[in-house]
Amino acid sequence: MTSAWSGKHITVAGLGVSGISAARALAGLGARVTVVDGGDNEVLRDRAASLAAGDITVRLGDATTLPEGTDLVVTSPGWKPDSPLFAAAAEAGVDVVGDVEIAWRLRGEGAAPWLAVTGTNGKTTTVQMLASILEAAGLRTAAVGNIGTPIIDVVLSQEPYDVLAVELSSYQLHWAPSLRAHSAAVLNLAPDHLDWHGSMAAYAADKGRIYEGNKVACVYNVADPATERLVQQADVEEGCRAIGFTLGPPGLSELGVVDGILVDRAFVPDRRTSAQELAEVADIAPATGQPAAPHNIANALAAAALARAFGVEPAAVRDGLRAFRPDAHRIAHVADVDGVAYVDDSKATNTHAAEASLAAYGSIVWIAGGLAKGATFDELVAASAKRLRGVVLLGADRRLIGEALARHAPDVPVTDLDRTDTGAMAAAVREAARLARPGDTVLLAPACASMDMFANYNKRGDAFAEAVLALAAGREADA
Repeated sequence: MTSAWSGKHITVAGLGVSGISAARALAGLGARVTVVDGGDNEVLRDRAASLAAGDITVRLGDATTLPEGTDLVVTSPGWKPDSPLFAAAAEAGVDVVGDVEIAWRLRGEGAAPWLAVTGTNGKTTTVQMLASILEAAGLRTAAVGNIGTPIIDVVLSQEPYDVLAVELSSYQLHWAPSLRAHSAAVLNLAPDHLDWHGSMAAYAADKGRIYEGNKVACVYNVADPATERLVQQADVEEGCRAIGFTLGPPGLSELGVVDGILVDRAFVPDRRTSAQELAEVADIAPATGQPAAPHNIANALAAAALARAFGVEPAAVRDGLRAFRPDAHRIAHVADVDGVAYVDDSKATNTHAAEASLAAYGSIVWIAGGLAKGATFDELVAASAKRLRGVVLLGADRRLIGEALARHAPDVPVTDLDRTDTGAMAAAVREAARLARPGDTVLLAPACASMDMFANYNKRGDAFAEAVLALAAGREADA
């Protein structure tokens, strides 16, 4: 492995977590590594100094010029395909790949198979569910890729893994041409990151790369025909099967739900006449005891399908789902105040995720708004209007949601908070409490990115939770 990289001049684009991981790994294999980043600040200079101690060259403040003699460019996921550095690489006949592609190439003999997951929403939850199931089966695994430990570090780990649960974004798939998973799932497809991909067709095509060369199973969402079309278009190994998942009773070669039971009609000896019980829907309720939202049931079915494709027994599916705990800010129940449930789904940063979140509750006071990223909200509001007790809007692009509400839910009371400072969240929670009635759910599902007011969706969710807990304690949160 070392001889294949020794002496090669590798340019790494981006001084983030994945870029640092790639740079160190390739330098350790004998490559001459240069890292380029357009930024130049104290944090980046500290990172550059750390890499320089390992004989890695770092060039800050210039992300457009290709270093002379470059044999290969390794990009961080977020860099757009039309970046000037990549144009320079194309002109010089130099390939551009991502850190996932490098990890795939660095796998040793007998390396752990990859069970891969992508989709517009639900990737992290599904991969974590999958890892929990695999662990319950006694397998050494890790949730990696667009989550957790950099995938290159795991691939080069001294202790071998039995199987990896790999979350892959459309960015990562775009730059991973030779990836060939054991089995893979596309959870759903909805418009997102179109400024990066250029079109919905290009976005879907990059998502569909996850199925290329699959060995055992291509898992798709029966309720989202676009995911099945990606399976049909994929070039897979002989014998690889298309496996659907559905919230209803499963057909042949599907996993689904019957009378509150997750059942498998795909990986059983006679799927025409029999099905295997895997778990109860109640087994995937979060630690708070709140009922599982429909989209998390779908995520559990996708995780179960991948685990079953790997040969995991039904009992491990049940035990793994019972052990799973969701990350913060994903339909997280914060508190009940005066008979009203307050739920933080700050991770719902696009309309598709927000619609799934809204579908989980009956009567909602919705807190929404932020940076729309070019999204439109008519379909979301039309689908959710009957569930809305009231709406509180905040953030830079709240007007767009307000206009959709005026068209599709004109009778729903709307409070428009004309402020974009971080203290607006405390005011939003107070306004939501005023609109809510016992039995309602106040739901933070913004359908927008957070960066107009907060550093990230985590900080936005933290502000919501802080305001709710202050409300519960009968005191004012900072406003």
